[in-house]
Amino acid sequence: MKRIKTARGRKISSTRWLERQLNDPYVQRAKAENYRSRAAYKLLELDERFGLLKGVKTVVDLGIAPGGWSQVVRRRVPQSKVVGIDLLPTDPIEGVCILHMNFMDDDAPERLEQALDGPADLVLSDMAANTVGHPQTDHLRTMALVEAGLEFACQVLRPGGAYVAKVLAGGADHDLVAELKRKFTTIKHAKPPASRKGSSEWYVVAQGFKGVRD
Repeated sequence: MKRIKTARGRKISSTRWLERQLNDPYVQRAKAENYRSRAAYKLLELDERFGLLKGVKTVVDLGIAPGGWSQVVRRRVPQSKVVGIDLLPTDPIEGVCILHMNFMDDDAPERLEQALDGPADLVLSDMAANTVGHPQTDHLRTMALVEAGLEFACQVLRPGGAYVAKVLAGGADHDLVAELKRKFTTIKHAKPPASRKGSSEWYVVAQGFKGVRD
């Protein structure tokens, strides 16, 4: 295990983060395989379990930065069209249209639909709200993103499409699960192996969109 000496001016927490990065096999693998982040393996593992990318032609990547998930889509389905959005700057990816704006802006959904120019097969959301350390508040902020992503997904998905979103430990709450069940045929929660053991993140995977638009 590689150890980092605590440099003058560097917080202990920063040193621990550096050590974790240096000793993380997914970080090392991402560098070797030219993925922009270790998060790419979360989507790869979810795809292996749920077949998310099978036959997809059009994909939306909400919270695209730094671009690892879109890289996975383009590598697995080279002919796919991908539209991504993020407030953070994201370097160009071949075959991907990137909107540099906040998904929660009022005009963001319309801008995404215009870029799609047709229905989507898959809406992916790796968006995460900035945590404040208060579990209930963090949960509410994360669920707000999941719900906004779901509302958008139901506007753009073709019948049979899928929606995947990051949630926190415990998964989607009861009301959201009920809404997902109303609009999709199967709902699963999953924690891919690439998610760090100490992380509270899970993913909700909703497949088989029923075409319910309200």
